[in-house]
Amino acid sequence: MTVTDFTVRTAEGERSLSDYAGQVLLIVNVASKCGFTPQYAGLEALYRQYGPRGFTVLGFPCNQFGAQEPGDAAEIANFCTTSYDVTFPIFAKVEVNGADADPLYDYLKTGAPGVLGSKAIKWNFTKFLVDRTGRPVRRYAPTTKPEELAAEIEALL
Repeated sequence: MTVTDFTVRTAEGERSLSDYAGQVLLIVNVASKCGFTPQYAGLEALYRQYGPRGFTVLGFPCNQFGAQEPGDAAEIANFCTTSYDVTFPIFAKVEVNGADADPLYDYLKTGAPGVLGSKAIKWNFTKFLVDRTGRPVRRYAPTTKPEELAAEIEALL
């Protein structure tokens, strides 16, 4: 099993991640009202820089941490485009921890565990780097700025 075997929800319905087969991916649980929200700008910069070479950022809004993503799909999309000119895909809201965690996130957490092997995601803007084969390579803490990932993205491209 790889990331490309999953189907995820969008504002319009469902989308198979097989659409991203062969690409390097950065999968991020995002929120509009978080101290890390300005990272949208860095994520968009990575997407614009490396997108032509087969790289995509996938944003998954999540309201599990401090209720920092309260909006509906339309409000989230509007915020992302008007505040940060986001052009990378933003999917439907998901849960990343607990019994209702999206299966994609269960897979990512197992494939790229956190510190000391922990599975739980600690906060918004946790990032998972996925190689071209669809396997998670590394998890990054919310405090890791998107620009700090450039060298590792380059290596996978």
